[in-house]
Amino acid sequence: MAEELVLQQGHKAEQYQSIIPQIQAIVEDETDVIANLANICAALKQQFDWFWIGFYLVKDSELVLGPFQGPIACTRIAKGRGVCGAAWQQQQVMIVPDVDQFPGHIACSSASKSEIVLPIMKNGQCVGVLDVDSDELNQFDEIDAEYLKQLISVIETFI
Repeated sequence: MAEELVLQQGHKAEQYQSIIPQIQAIVEDETDVIANLANICAALKQQFDWFWIGFYLVKDSELVLGPFQGPIACTRIAKGRGVCGAAWQQQQVMIVPDVDQFPGHIACSSASKSEIVLPIMKNGQCVGVLDVDSDELNQFDEIDAEYLKQLISVIETFI
């Protein structure tokens, strides 16, 4: 396992291109899902310094908070509720430039201004979501979606 990350400056595509292989190296020999998700959160938080990043995992009929970095968060989210619940229900990436404009947004923190959520799939079923919040409006775009989808592909190999 890598003991230290090499953080890349510059355009966010270059930052993703640098951090994703490092994350792969961190998780490739570890079998514990929670340990891997926790290290992924820490690596992304170090690289991008987003306001909040974490995972919600499907348990029974709701999303339950998993490993994360940032302020305390909502613990349980119903299917279809908020951005995370919508991403779970629709099984698609949700990019929200202004969370205050998203119908039914769950305000775990009033400091959150924009968000991207990606579903994690296993055997055709959504088993969780990666949720990233920014304290800036319009923080996330298709570049984030493209590279975070690559990261989701890595996660789907061990979850």
